[in-house]
Amino acid sequence: MREQFEGRMLRIHFGEDDRWQDKPLHEAIVHKCRELEIAEAIVFRGIEGYGSGSRIRRKGHWTFSKDAPIQMSIVDTDEQIGRLLPLLEAMIGEGMVATSRVDVIRYRSSDSKG
Repeated sequence: MREQFEGRMLRIHFGEDDRWQDKPLHEAIVHKCRELEIAEAIVFRGIEGYGSGSRIRRKGHWTFSKDAPIQMSIVDTDEQIGRLLPLLEAMIGEGMVATSRVDVIRYRSSDSKG
């Protein structure tokens, strides 16, 4: 089955050590997306980077910092993303959220659920 629509993509940048309600922030956001039935949410762990605090974040055996950069990509309709954004406002203490309009083509089998 093929579905096509205009949507919005969020890219969220923060650190691996960031937490919300005693959970890793990326897990909390993925669970919230699932709860809201957001079409797609993926978490990427970076090798090195910096963000709003200008602190270098890296993951590796030879560094003192274990706070790897995390990027999340979340895609759905404007309406669905609009429901998520106010919740992210409360969840993200330090980081960056970038939004962009996207053309979405979603493929799934007729027996899949979500």
